[in-house]
Amino acid sequence: MNTATLPNTIDAYLDALRAALSGADPALVQDALYDAEEFLRSELAEQAGKSEAEVIAKVASSYGAPDEVASIYRDTEYKVRRAIEPPKTTPRRSLFGRFFGVAADPRTYGAIFYLLLSLATGIIYFAFVTTGLSLSAGLAVLIIGIPFFLLFLGLTRVLSLVEGRIVETMLGTRMPRRPLYSDRTVGWMDRIKEMLSDARTWSTILYLFLMMPLGIVYFTLTVTGFALSLGFIAAPLLFIAGELGWLGVHVQTGEIEFGLLNLPPVIGVPLIFVIGVILLFSMMHLVRGIGHVHGAIAKSLLVRSGS
Repeated sequence: MNTATLPNTIDAYLDALRAALSGADPALVQDALYDAEEFLRSELAEQAGKSEAEVIAKVASSYGAPDEVASIYRDTEYKVRRAIEPPKTTPRRSLFGRFFGVAADPRTYGAIFYLLLSLATGIIYFAFVTTGLSLSAGLAVLIIGIPFFLLFLGLTRVLSLVEGRIVETMLGTRMPRRPLYSDRTVGWMDRIKEMLSDARTWSTILYLFLMMPLGIVYFTLTVTGFALSLGFIAAPLLFIAGELGWLGVHVQTGEIEFGLLNLPPVIGVPLIFVIGVILLFSMMHLVRGIGHVHGAIAKSLLVRSGS
């Protein structure tokens, strides 16, 4: 390895690593930069008296140059994604197969669980943000106000990591597995300025605030849609069971009201059942689509740009 080509400072090393990871997922870039900066600054702290260039040159043989580290992270990411990715279903070319094949996609059920869970997490996030901001504003006139506000901002970063793990697990969107690195050798004022000037700090607060209205919409849409579709599917079955006396009550055969139409059972029963099945699979497509869109929203607001 030619040490002459190695960066002379940690910041230059990180810039080179970021450039080598150009085009990679921003969440991957954040994880790689965190690991590299933590490792290099830990080595620098342990080897007191040595310059950053000397430390980088010494650890380069074991840790690697920026382009080598970038290549390792890309390869590892590919292997990890292959390992945790759900089994791929057989591609379906027909419209019929693509429509009903959504039931075989594990991401569909992950999206359903996430949309149902979003109401609870949205309430928690909303309560946290509104309470934190209101108390920070109320305590601003006191000396404890600033430390409380900084604690609130720190906890938002913790919640963003928690939400990121939920999003990646249930929706399959790659999210950071490491926080943003905070240099412990830098003074408190510089660290505070960096946190306040970071757009991701405020976009995270916005995301946590929006999760409650989004959670209400997601939960209501999911419960209403699936309840309606399952109700349509179950109604004809209950009608037939009643006709056969399986429910303990015999229902006299008559017409079935469907909107403004009065249909005979021979037409109304199959029609309602078919509509219920179509609505059920349509809801699966809709929920999976919402999960994909929400994953993109979470990545844009919770993950720092890789550029």
